[in-house]
Amino acid sequence: MPRQRLRTVKESQVQMVQMVLPTDTNRLGNLLGGQLMQWIDIAAAIAASRHTNRVCVTASVDELNFHHPILQGDVVTLEASVNRVFHTSLEIGVRVTKENLLTGQQTYTNTAYLTFVAIDENGKPVVAAPVQPVTKEEKRRYADAARRRSLRLLHRKQR
Repeated sequence: MPRQRLRTVKESQVQMVQMVLPTDTNRLGNLLGGQLMQWIDIAAAIAASRHTNRVCVTASVDELNFHHPILQGDVVTLEASVNRVFHTSLEIGVRVTKENLLTGQQTYTNTAYLTFVAIDENGKPVVAAPVQPVTKEEKRRYADAARRRSLRLLHRKQR
């Protein structure tokens, strides 16, 4: 198999914007956690597929903490980036912010880390192109992704 070219983080970044509608909320008017998780998974899947030019499937989702409630009427921005590639798997980071359109106030609400696997037409894992971090922030996320992967693998062994 020919060596795949390095791809930059910027080449596959995704910004997805959603407005929180009444059907997306619980009885308190807060965004349902499951709805946010679906949006996070979609944004991450697009970034993974942009990077690999393949169908990518979710292999795992790391811890997801909710720092601030997201309310009906808020606009949610999800920014997804490839943090690191580990042969056939990729770690995608998704940063979530909310915006109140009436005040303009923007608030960071969540970060999620998901692992995706690139697959071929038969559903078998395939090697993904390496990612080249360029900025200081991309390099930090690249290094952090290796630490998170080590913890995931350790956790898997302990089961």
